[in-house]
Amino acid sequence: MTVQTSFSIRGRNPDVLTCIANLSNDEVFTPPELANQMLDMVAEAWAGAHDGENIWENPTVRFLDPVTKSGVFLREITSRLTTGLVDQIPDLQERVDHILAEQVFGIAITHLTSLLSRRSLYCSKYANSKHSIATSFDDPDGNIWFERLEHTFEGGNEWIYATDSDGNQIEKRINGKCKFCGAPQKIFDRDDALETHAYALLHAQDIKTRVAELFGEDMQFDVIIGNPPYQMTGGAGGSSDSSIYHLFVEQAQKLEPRFLSMVIPSRWMAGGRGLGDFRQEVLTSRKLKELVDWGDSTEAFPGVSIKGGICYFLWEKDYEGPCDVTRVSGGKEFHQGPRDLGEFDVFIRDERALSILRKILPDMTEPVSTLVSGDTPFGIATNFGDFHTSKRDGDLLLHRIEKGKRSTAYVNGQVLWCGVTFRGWVRR
Repeated sequence: MTVQTSFSIRGRNPDVLTCIANLSNDEVFTPPELANQMLDMVAEAWAGAHDGENIWENPTVRFLDPVTKSGVFLREITSRLTTGLVDQIPDLQERVDHILAEQVFGIAITHLTSLLSRRSLYCSKYANSKHSIATSFDDPDGNIWFERLEHTFEGGNEWIYATDSDGNQIEKRINGKCKFCGAPQKIFDRDDALETHAYALLHAQDIKTRVAELFGEDMQFDVIIGNPPYQMTGGAGGSSDSSIYHLFVEQAQKLEPRFLSMVIPSRWMAGGRGLGDFRQEVLTSRKLKELVDWGDSTEAFPGVSIKGGICYFLWEKDYEGPCDVTRVSGGKEFHQGPRDLGEFDVFIRDERALSILRKILPDMTEPVSTLVSGDTPFGIATNFGDFHTSKRDGDLLLHRIEKGKRSTAYVNGQVLWCGVTFRGWVRR
């Protein structure tokens, strides 16, 4: 769709951004190929909403990556604009300065990624250095902002004695959680030499005001695009930790861009801890215009396994209608066409399963969901072990499965007081 330019370091072979290792499975660098697929999607949607206009030929469109890591989105956007604006701003240096100062902005998630992003975008970790391709910046950060932030911890029922700045003894709670992102205090109330992972997009009461503070003026972004951190470490590990990617999506929507595109895990479609409200909003808002989904994340992110797969989407502020869905498997694209995402309370990813479900629903008398419960019902974890073989006063009989074998046991009725749990039934 778009002719690429050799501007900046993109023309190097191999592309440096295909050679760097990921920080973790939660902070994954976006491959340039995937970033360009998303930008193609944005460009097509922009043309559809603006009588065929080429977004890369518009010198007023503003782009923001609010979670920049490698700087790949910012770099590719700049590369495309540098080609697209050649007729409007013929002088290369003037064109580059205009793009970097007026059109392309980023918020880094860590100090390291701020340096990586500036290196990708400005060809220097300092925007105002002699090696930078930009000549209009007075400060080293340019338009890629980063500053160490602290979490705002609240709650908790454990404390230690400490001293305040005046030397007075105080009680300090140590097991609270951040009110913005849910980060556990025991892990992230840490030394100044370590990253806090208090992401700027999440840690703000009013995100519009906060962004204006970061960039020195009221900002209206036409396109927000990025790949946010996926979860906050500190729980049981892996997919059991608290997801936070949906918080980035929600905060980005509050900035009211015309288009929003992000790469996120696909767990939101049918599960995910704390994602119920987010899933319902996505499925029923009818603002998702396009969705591309991989069941196997390694097809999108080589060497990175993300349970449940990965997807990216296009959200359009002024759109209301069905979503164009594509499933990718084994290197092949299965285009499902426009779909009503709100047809069910979860999203059926595979079009074959969807066809079967539509056929059997009219004859279904009682779904399996009425017989079983979800994970951690009533807040009781599935690794609960306070049961016994002999009945005591107030006990309830529990039918359970342990290591593949069925058995019965008793549990205190005040702990387990009703309904279905532990993959079985409780006799009341």
